[in-house]
Amino acid sequence: MAAETVAAPAVRQGVRASDILEGQGLAQRRSLAKAITLLESTRADHRLLADELLTALLPHSGKSLRLGISGVPGVGKSTFIEALGLYLIAKGHRVAVLAVDPSSSVSGGSILGDKTRMELLSMHERAYIRPSPSSGTLGGVAEKTREAMLVCEAAGFDIVIVETVGVGQSETAVQGMSDMFVLMQLPNAGDDLQAIKKGVMELADLVVINKADIDADAAMRAEAQITSSLRLLGISGNPHDPHSDAHWHPRVLKMSALQGQGLDAFWEAVSTFQRLQTANGLLASRRQSQSLAWMWERVDAGLKQAFKNNPAVRAQLPVFINSVQSGQLAASTAARNLLALHAAGAAAQNTQIANT
Repeated sequence: MAAETVAAPAVRQGVRASDILEGQGLAQRRSLAKAITLLESTRADHRLLADELLTALLPHSGKSLRLGISGVPGVGKSTFIEALGLYLIAKGHRVAVLAVDPSSSVSGGSILGDKTRMELLSMHERAYIRPSPSSGTLGGVAEKTREAMLVCEAAGFDIVIVETVGVGQSETAVQGMSDMFVLMQLPNAGDDLQAIKKGVMELADLVVINKADIDADAAMRAEAQITSSLRLLGISGNPHDPHSDAHWHPRVLKMSALQGQGLDAFWEAVSTFQRLQTANGLLASRRQSQSLAWMWERVDAGLKQAFKNNPAVRAQLPVFINSVQSGQLAASTAARNLLALHAAGAAAQNTQIANT
């Protein structure tokens, strides 16, 4: 009852906590879609309603397994996720997929076509797929992906999969919001040097070499190269360590999502990861660290927005922009002056509030 009272203002946007917690089938999907749209809105009044809705749903979240799936464009992420989703549904799970589509730096638009690649999964009543634009957010995920994940968990989806945009070495944000980070590679992804490059590789909990059916020899070589690279990076297990079995060590698997080959081995590895990380407390610790990182990330975003909305900054910003573009003022000096304007404006506002 208390949660329902907290979420009541969201009714004005056509979504209530009870619609998500108690809804079923198409009705629940519509509520989920409305809730995530509300979360993604940039309007200040919508943001307040979204915060209230999240507060109501938070006690009902956190019970799912969060899988982050990343990889270069063309590696077969969508094909793999559909095959895995159908496999998990057959085992009795409910699967939510949050797919992030790259936004154009020119027009700002996104195709949002990931759902069309998962035709069978998108039609299943025990699955929910939500494509979202990256909207310029770095890291391969959307700004509100974490919040959307909590909503899906509250709706009863026990497996939440986050599919990133096609990434390179540096887009690693999905590792900071998932329980297990899965990196997908192609059989001919590169040589030994490419395999040991730091970045996304050293963050992966599981490396999957997809499309192994196309070139079995290349897939076998890639498996050997990446396995060796994990040892060189110092993140693979030591078979002579008596405590090795108590901790998870990154593994490399070959599979063919298109042929449905390797799904059993993949899910066995995921289940082992979840069991070990839960038993040694690292899974709970990881989520706590992620929650704090999320808080500071939102603080940074809020400060940036407050800076842009500061009247003093908005009034002087064109002048500083022209000075920087014309070469009359160093960019670092302009930034310091703008920050000083923001601080002075914020201090004056606080004084005015204190005197009222």
